[in-house]
Amino acid sequence: MSGLDIFVLIAYFVGVGAIGYWSSRSSLESSKSYFLGGGGIGWMAIGASLFASNISAEHFIGLAGTGASSGLAVGQFEWIACFMLLLLGWLFVPFYIRTGVFTMPEFLEKRFNSQCRTYLSIVSLIAYIFTKISVAVYAGALVLQTILGWNIWVGAIVLIVATGAYTVFGGLRAVIYTDFLQAFILIGGGIFLTAIAITDVGGFGPFVQGADPEFFNLWKSINHPEFPWTGILFGAPILGLWYWCTDQMIVQRTLAAPDIENARRSTIFAGFLKLIPVFILVLPGIAGRELFPDVAPNQMYATMVNELLPTGIKGLVVAGLLAALMSSLSSVFNSSSTLVVMDFYKRWRPDASERELVRAGQLSTIVLVISGLLWLPFIGLMSDQLYVYLQSVQAYISPPIAAVFLLGLLWKRANGRGAINTLIAGFILGAIRFIAELGTNAGWITWRPLVAYATINFLHFAILLFAISVFILVLVSLTSSAPSQKHLSMFLASEQRVQKVLGSHKVHQQNVIYSVGLAAIVAVFWVIFSPVVF
Repeated sequence: MSGLDIFVLIAYFVGVGAIGYWSSRSSLESSKSYFLGGGGIGWMAIGASLFASNISAEHFIGLAGTGASSGLAVGQFEWIACFMLLLLGWLFVPFYIRTGVFTMPEFLEKRFNSQCRTYLSIVSLIAYIFTKISVAVYAGALVLQTILGWNIWVGAIVLIVATGAYTVFGGLRAVIYTDFLQAFILIGGGIFLTAIAITDVGGFGPFVQGADPEFFNLWKSINHPEFPWTGILFGAPILGLWYWCTDQMIVQRTLAAPDIENARRSTIFAGFLKLIPVFILVLPGIAGRELFPDVAPNQMYATMVNELLPTGIKGLVVAGLLAALMSSLSSVFNSSSTLVVMDFYKRWRPDASERELVRAGQLSTIVLVISGLLWLPFIGLMSDQLYVYLQSVQAYISPPIAAVFLLGLLWKRANGRGAINTLIAGFILGAIRFIAELGTNAGWITWRPLVAYATINFLHFAILLFAISVFILVLVSLTSSAPSQKHLSMFLASEQRVQKVLGSHKVHQQNVIYSVGLAAIVAVFWVIFSPVVF
């Protein structure tokens, strides 16, 4: 790292700090200001925050590494996310904003019962603390160690403390506006690396000719170990539905919009941004394989940063990596504190004042920051493979949650008993899969039926678990009493309430056009990168 690169990094931290300070000035006035940004944040800032919250170090390292080893197919998850964001904007957001909820568990209570709320709150917090925070800290520390040569403990502490500071004092408003800056820094850094990598290969023509033609096919055979086309087409949307439409970390941003149409436009804008990672993360990985054939896939991105980038540009790309890390970490801190306060503290102290709720949110964020610091001694004991397993837990618990949310909105007959039975049964089936997978890989489970259950492709397993969840929800709901009017009130919102949060008719018409355009672009990409073309 040269002096100019260090200057770029310092400028990045100063910029993030200034934006965090500016945006936090009015965040402590009420719980809505702290947790939902006051409900008046613009669609562009929210859309950029949706994108930045999603992109983290795992994307930089993982997408480039998978691109280097198997090509563009991993990019399907990015482009399918475009449709999930449209689903969030057109189906889920109107219900979320009309009901005035702060959290997704709170929404489940309004639609079903308090048991569903408690279940989702606990599962979400456990997943955030033991997977999202720990993985972000671990990946971030490794990136800083690999690229900057920082001691792993120093890098992790700097990341946690710097991110926690503006999250504690600024709330969601600070998180969204810092994400806005970080989104474009990480995109800019990615574009530079992609351009330089393809240029060093010899240009786009030699780049395509030098790669395995199969690398540019999005649609893999049904027997492909990672990305079978059946799993991509039917399984990936289930995981995407859970992540983009029901996960607190993502959905909370849309609740900061002034009305439904602005929230919807933010999801459309985020969808257009999700078109980009394939070209700035996966393609460089393929180019890196041609330039550095002996480098391990997970080291590909860091190697390209170190070996290809000139002075100054390296600082920008590293700033992009830091932006991805800090935006994801701040989103986890903020969303976790919202769950703690709104789903536990406020239920325990229903008469708590607005100032007390804000203080509770700040305190819970500080506790989360401390938990991240306490995790550091265990980082060296954790293997990369274990982190893969920890992430896979989310894939095994998400289909029942996706089924409950989706049927809860599409089928009024779905009731609380059916929902909680679905969540519990789905969790048990997912937990059995997780334990069986660990045991099978370790060699101490050899019973064929259990081995077969453990080795189903995870996308195919998502389809199976989703189908079972839907079956349980429908069966239990039909064999028990219908939901009360109280739990169907979101479908019967008054005209006055709907008009208050609806938004402009002109913006609605534009949103329709933009949504169709986004879907058309993804369809074109699917055709271009298909076996028929290559």
